[in-house]
Amino acid sequence: MFANYLIGLREGLEASLIVGILVAYVVKAGHSSRLGAIWAGTGIAIAISLAFGAALTLTSSSLSEEAEHGFAGTMSIIAVALVTWMVFWMRRAAREMRGEMHGKLDKALLSGGFALGVVALVAVLREGLETALFLWASTSASAGTAAALGGALLGIATAVGIGWAVYRGAVRLNLATFFTWTGGLLIVVAAGVLAYGVRDLQEAGWLPGGSNYAFDVSSTIDEDGPVGTILGGFFHFDPITTWLQLTVWVTYLVVTLAIYLRPQRPTTAVDVTAPQGELV
Repeated sequence: MFANYLIGLREGLEASLIVGILVAYVVKAGHSSRLGAIWAGTGIAIAISLAFGAALTLTSSSLSEEAEHGFAGTMSIIAVALVTWMVFWMRRAAREMRGEMHGKLDKALLSGGFALGVVALVAVLREGLETALFLWASTSASAGTAAALGGALLGIATAVGIGWAVYRGAVRLNLATFFTWTGGLLIVVAAGVLAYGVRDLQEAGWLPGGSNYAFDVSSTIDEDGPVGTILGGFFHFDPITTWLQLTVWVTYLVVTLAIYLRPQRPTTAVDVTAPQGELV
């Protein structure tokens, strides 16, 4: 549940901050009449993301057991690729998010309300599709689907609250620090999803080594017990792990964290924590 809460919080926060910047910019510029286009674009993006998540669920349920494992494994790997790209992109772009969005908005205001709606649609849709895909891969690896989805919704609700507070100037949030730490945690989550996807592909017969176990602690750790639930929910720990799973997990985690945590070249920071009156 916590892993999905983190996913919902991170993805939801970025989307809510972008929408908040859109709204603040339009209001400050005296174009409040065009707010409807922003909310319409946001609503359409959410609807498409929900439909995408439903399509993933329905498609996987209509497949044979072998094909379902293959589908789940493939989608898990795609999800890990997307979230890895997003983590690195957000680390680079967090400090410059406001300036980048303002540049797009300057053009959008000249083009009318429709363009504003498109900006909101694209910004939220990207996050929504990534969230739906990653949550689907994550919940398919967990027995507690309801709890996992509840955690994600709670994370999104928290993100909306934080975004609103930032918009109102009630809190000061260092986005660069926030995305660095949550990005590191999401890399750990992604490593578990990747290992789980490898196991699915092994069970589908698409990858070898499905019976070559690195360890089997199923007699000690109950997958459905408290410890197994916590380890499975956050790390996607499998009590019966193959050598290929373990190798992929260790390799991805070590290499990705090493690249992610290496010092970045100094850049001119953009103050994204200014009170409401200084947002634009």
